[in-house]
Amino acid sequence: MTTEEFLEIMNSGEVVRGGSPVHLKMHELSQKALKITAEINGSYHTPDELRALMEKLTGQQLDKHFGLFPPFFTDCGKNIHIEGAVFINAGCKFQDQGGIYIGAGSLIGHNTVLATLNHGMLPEERADLHPKPIHIGRNVWIGSGSIVLSGVTIGDNAVIGAGSVVTKDIPENMIAVGSPAKVIKSIFDNQDSFSVKSPQTR
Repeated sequence: MTTEEFLEIMNSGEVVRGGSPVHLKMHELSQKALKITAEINGSYHTPDELRALMEKLTGQQLDKHFGLFPPFFTDCGKNIHIEGAVFINAGCKFQDQGGIYIGAGSLIGHNTVLATLNHGMLPEERADLHPKPIHIGRNVWIGSGSIVLSGVTIGDNAVIGAGSVVTKDIPENMIAVGSPAKVIKSIFDNQDSFSVKSPQTR
């Protein structure tokens, strides 16, 4: 099975049965991803070198303003899609088999987890995998220690408070916090007391 065939199946939302050819391909890709992330995390690299390693990991060209602070972890890499000047802070973990899409200008805080797979609920189906993508819009700020679960869409400009668990879609321009994350207000409310910092000032 080719990587392209694997991604086509994963992006269809089809259930992946434990031990199936798709499942075996997943494990093959995970070993390649572990090797590249070990290189990313094992020693110092310049920003350009890190971008090149992430391009090798994802198989896609990244914007020259893309930024990453290692360590970074993923067990696939080939279904990560990054647009524009995204910044990923240290300690993030991406489980991207189901697809992770990040819009331009988004900031992903320390130790954020993006998880696109669920297991079957019944014991006899526990090895089966249910992929659903995560879509993160443009100029989204995800606070440190947050977890975003499979099938979630976060709208443009939204802010996710630190330590939140995002289980449902968050509309654009909204601030959501908590576990499970709930919308508390618009980013345009009380602008004098709440600001989104750029990567250079975080």
